[in-house]
Amino acid sequence: MSDLIDKNELEGLLKKLPEWDFENDTIVRIFEFDDFAAGIDFVNGVAEIAEETGHHPDIDIRWAAITIYLTSHDVGGLTATDLEMARKIETLVD
Repeated sequence: MSDLIDKNELEGLLKKLPEWDFENDTIVRIFEFDDFAAGIDFVNGVAEIAEETGHHPDIDIRWAAITIYLTSHDVGGLTATDLEMARKIETLVD
């Protein structure tokens, strides 16, 4: 089990992930694509990362807008695992 990230530390860490927002013990980012199929391709990439790491985000699909929510439910907040997942997800759109 990972340790929760202190909220003061989190501010500095999120500077390295400027597209992600902090909301209710979760980091969130909306990814927008040209069409539904491109969004689903992205979701499939996220699913591969999630399976490899054993850490699964909540995903909201709205046509070509995909919202990713990351938190560690087992400890009730953010851990280093969530930030690492966000960094890996970012590689799908770079």
